[in-house]
Amino acid sequence: MIHGGHKKRPRTTTTTASRYSSTFAVIESSFSDQTLTEASDNNRRIVDSNRTSSFNDSTTADVLLRLFVDNVSLDSTSGSHSVDPSSSSDLHVYLHSHILQRSKYFSALLSDRWIGKSLTEYAENDSSDSDKLFRLNLSVPPTPGSFQSHLTVLELLYTNDFCNTIHSASTALDLLPIALELLFEECVGSCVNFLEAVPWTEAEEKRVLNLIPFLREEESKELLSRVSPVKEESCEEMLEGLILSVIHNYPNMAFVKAFVAKILRDFSSSESAKRVLEKAFMTCLKTVKESLEEYSSPDFRWDHNETEAIQRLNLHTAMTNGRHLLWLVERMIELRVADTAVKEWSEQAAFTADLQRAFQDDAWRNIVPGLPAVVLRCTCKLANAVAAGTILAAKQVRKKLVKDWLPVLIVCKDNVSPMSPSNKTLYLDLEETFLKIISTLPMSDAQELLQKCLSFSTRNVEDCPHLVTAFNTWFRRAAHPSKSDNLS
Repeated sequence: MIHGGHKKRPRTTTTTASRYSSTFAVIESSFSDQTLTEASDNNRRIVDSNRTSSFNDSTTADVLLRLFVDNVSLDSTSGSHSVDPSSSSDLHVYLHSHILQRSKYFSALLSDRWIGKSLTEYAENDSSDSDKLFRLNLSVPPTPGSFQSHLTVLELLYTNDFCNTIHSASTALDLLPIALELLFEECVGSCVNFLEAVPWTEAEEKRVLNLIPFLREEESKELLSRVSPVKEESCEEMLEGLILSVIHNYPNMAFVKAFVAKILRDFSSSESAKRVLEKAFMTCLKTVKESLEEYSSPDFRWDHNETEAIQRLNLHTAMTNGRHLLWLVERMIELRVADTAVKEWSEQAAFTADLQRAFQDDAWRNIVPGLPAVVLRCTCKLANAVAAGTILAAKQVRKKLVKDWLPVLIVCKDNVSPMSPSNKTLYLDLEETFLKIISTLPMSDAQELLQKCLSFSTRNVEDCPHLVTAFNTWFRRAAHPSKSDNLS
């Protein structure tokens, strides 16, 4: 009795031999390829071509296959062997050698029988029908559905009904390992073709990845293209594309922005997200700066109407990209990757000067009345993150952030009227935040900047407690004995 044990091998070459199991490799070494071919041809001549062969038909079968559960498994954690008592049954299936030849695994096993003894000779030398059967054993893994999956593959040798049998990715994944083991090429091809064309669940994708090493290169090519990035930076390219889509294609769609924000939050690499956001931030900031620079210093070579149109366009460009900039700042702060943005925002002396000139003008009021609020919200978001310690900024960055942007806040308070409740809240929030940052600076820097904050005061001192607290803090510290006095 021949035991057809199964051992899967990686199918990494395009030769047929690479697809054979270990059993076939042993059998193959016992005789030449020519002998195999001759034996196969002899078998085809011996079998009665007019005889109808049905799956599991004991009356016409010449092969009896015993499917049994290999119930000794290796415990992956302890390394010990354990026996699954529920997997002790076996199953006998009546098959036909001329059908089994479609499986190169069975063809190799049966070739040993055909050497020196044809099927006819075998039948003449044995008296009982049961002894005429050539007996094979095939082990089945102790997993649910293994018996049924093996029977399905064996039946496909008879029916070729791949279309109706392989109707889901799960079915294809159940049958493919068996088809690979038995070297049933048509079944392998049908399973692979089905898997290429249908969606997978996450669990199914893991099973596909586990099977890919056992497929030929040409078979696995399409499956691999579905799960393998073309280049390492593919994730960053995808993120960049999403952000660009939000900025350029969906400017007013809050749901799309919320979705991309979630993608960024859930993304596994904060460094990749940081690089993508920083790149988009720098691009938007550059556009806003250039637009304000052109608006503040218009070229008067054109006639008045053309100049006005260009100024209007510059303001609208600044406003649109300012909104994008605010959304990017919020995302960067949320992911705690806004340190570069804060540093860049603190080095905008020319930009803040252009903003001051623009907001002292009246032209922007009827074109982009919300521009001051958008710019100050970006400033407020970054300044709040610095004051809260979410972003640890260097002393010089903190100082320049207040020094350059404080004049913009003052100009907005003086020139944006009437002051809406939302603007008033924004201004107060930014005032408090600037005063908090000033409190973190050396006494000399704080003295210089606090004197520029007097515009935060109101008629009623009770309405500006943040300013009162800031000055009281500075004077309290100034009243402390100096370090040199303590040492003396």
